Amino acid sequence: MNTPRQPVRSYVLRAGRITEAQRRALDELLPRFGIAYAASPLDLDRVFGRTAPRVLEIGFGNGDSLVALATKFPDADFIGVEVHPPGVGHCLLKVQSLGLSNLRVVSHDAVEVLANQLPPASLDEVLLYFPDPWPKKRHHKRRIVKPAFAAQVASRLKHGGRFRLATDWEPYGEWMLEILNAERDLENVAPDGRYVERPERGASRFENRGRRLGHQVFDLEYRRR
Repeated sequence: MNTPRQPVRSYVLRAGRITEAQRRALDELLPRFGIAYAASPLDLDRVFGRTAPRVLEIGFGNGDSLVALATKFPDADFIGVEVHPPGVGHCLLKVQSLGLSNLRVVSHDAVEVLANQLPPASLDEVLLYFPDPWPKKRHHKRRIVKPAFAAQVASRLKHGGRFRLATDWEPYGEWMLEILNAERDLENVAPDGRYVERPERGASRFENRGRRLGHQVFDLEYRRR
């Protein structure tokens, strides 16, 4: 009998410390500020109760930079996808404390959310900041940026929509450039087809950690053709 092949995930769920407040947030706030995963397209106007520009952040960590964006741009709606419970709980507590109505959280694999839950041409921006670079060659298959992923992101962006990425691991930056520059529905906005200047955005703990280690940060930006 053939056993169904399990998909290769871009993350590994590790047992991490979660505070009592974060655990309570998962129980009490996720039903309020979250979107339950289902393999069917969402009506985002119904989710947010309005029509507005939509921004998706994949792997938001503890959510501080995502919350800052939602606070700064109240006329846009934000969806954050993250699988690690402490980060989700931390973000939910911030959303509640600030009374944000324009941010929703999905605690699920972003690849499946993109493929099954977000409709085509429904997003104005997709953000992917400091994904795990999986530096060892035998782990490259776990990197989230792959040709199929690039095509999926492009299909969910509106024409003219932006895909913004950043990494502090130069080999991964080169990997991203090779894959994304080859995606026919995406156009690199850098004049030389490589990296762009760092856009205005909050620094996440991943970026801060990289800078403390002396790493250079590489930003990429693509436009949906």
